[in-house]
Amino acid sequence: MKLTGSQIDAAMSLAKMTRESLAKDIQISRKTLTDVINGVVYRDTTINKIREHLETHGIEFLPNEGVRRKPVAVDILTGSEGLQAFFNGVQEYASIHGGTIIQFGVDEKLFLDYLSKDFSDLYVSNMQKISQSRGDLFVKAIIREGYNDVLAPDYNEYRTIQKEFFQAVPFYIYGDIFAIIDFTAVPPPQITLIKSASVASAYRKQFEMFWQMAKPLERQNK
Repeated sequence: MKLTGSQIDAAMSLAKMTRESLAKDIQISRKTLTDVINGVVYRDTTINKIREHLETHGIEFLPNEGVRRKPVAVDILTGSEGLQAFFNGVQEYASIHGGTIIQFGVDEKLFLDYLSKDFSDLYVSNMQKISQSRGDLFVKAIIREGYNDVLAPDYNEYRTIQKEFFQAVPFYIYGDIFAIIDFTAVPPPQITLIKSASVASAYRKQFEMFWQMAKPLERQNK
């Protein structure tokens, strides 16, 4: 289905984006975006960038030039393969979009129980490269007070909260995806992905409240 300029304009309005912000997010010029909206022919890769970015912000394109907010979608991933698929999705999102990825209630030792060392090392290496090459990727994690043996200090900003407020049922947010990881599920872990701009926005606000309360990891200040 080919996008029309009116669809793109309507989608930006629903996603509360300006032409300047959309062009910056997908790393094209404002003129290029304006040309696309005005019907000037551009490569499919440029059109796909616009489509994919708007879709990750909760927009669905319909036949007959229709556009709407996506209904809330829920996916479930399970086991070690599911956890790897989840982190592959986080990495892919980071590579394409940058932005801020947040993690709350993270116990990295639990992840290592279900991920091979090779996979974990490669993921950390790739995310570090993405962070360095893009310059607009920010990763924040709230972990338990007293835990200092972190896996990704080169690109991940860690803060700690008191043990009594910590429970190792982490949630992640990237783009409009809110993900909860349950290590007590059978089979473990179970990753529930909720694709909803409103849910992601609400939990980002909750995270920011805890982030302000949390303490910077001492190791990073040395």
